[in-house]
Amino acid sequence: QVQLVESGGGLVQPGGSLRLSCISSGRIFNIYVMGWYRQAPGKQRELVATITSGKTPNYADSVKGRFTISRDTAKNTVYLQMNSLKPEDTAVYYCYADLQQWLTSPRNDFWGQGTQVTVSS
Repeated sequence: QVQLVESGGGLVQPGGSLRLSCISSGRIFNIYVMGWYRQAPGKQRELVATITSGKTPNYADSVKGRFTISRDTAKNTVYLQMNSLKPEDTAVYYCYADLQQWLTSPRNDFWGQGTQVTVSS
């Protein structure tokens, strides 16, 4: 099977920075899109940022200019550098991958378990 494991969450003061990492492992033929979503208490899960296999990024308006997504294709890993963090960035952050497990299999979405990011003084 496929596993996505996030790391790097924690507690940070407003204006601070955190870097999230997510490594994908298991039976993987090709990863098309990797990214990050987040879910705050009482709210729906929302897109934060995604990045294609060609390394084209896409960001939610709320994080543009503050967050940077990147990926290491050889390591099946995606990163999210978060700067100038605000209290409204507080949420559980989920890693996401759109991938094929075998040459002949369809593309499927896989999710990590999530990592808590709390921005508070």
